[in-house]
Amino acid sequence: MYPYFRTLKWVVLSGLKPKIEDPFSPTKMTSRVWLSDIDVYPELNNGRHLTIMDLGRYNHGVRMGLFKVLRDNEWGLMVAGNFTRYRRRIKFLQKFTLESAIVGYDERWFYFYQKTIRGERIHSSALIRTAVTSKDGLVPTKNVAEQMGLEHDPRVPEWVQKWIELNSISPQL
Repeated sequence: MYPYFRTLKWVVLSGLKPKIEDPFSPTKMTSRVWLSDIDVYPELNNGRHLTIMDLGRYNHGVRMGLFKVLRDNEWGLMVAGNFTRYRRRIKFLQKFTLESAIVGYDERWFYFYQKTIRGERIHSSALIRTAVTSKDGLVPTKNVAEQMGLEHDPRVPEWVQKWIELNSISPQL
């Protein structure tokens, strides 16, 4: 089941935190692995890792003022791809921190790097391609930046560009 109460809690808490001026600066949220998050092993389920990363992007969006822009323009959000690496288990009731940051964007997509951390160790990480949507389709990143009062400066790190190129290959199955 989708964690609606956790989502509501994180969105409300995000609104109480200071606004971030630089969308490339990381934001952090701390949580714990609950019964509804685990699989049969009992550890944080791989699908729940991605759901929690959704919440981290909500936190980031709220803190940079994106959600107000979405509401004012009747826009939405979508995920268009991800590359996820699971490194270490996070067990039932263990606390962890989720760190989220925009690492780049081009004319259509925003790219987030997110990681779950316990102590100094990364337990999972993901590169997520996202977009802002309207009833007419994708909203160009330039329009989003303008609405947020940000300078439009598309840039994608080389490692993200390599993932984009790899992702553009369509194997024949």
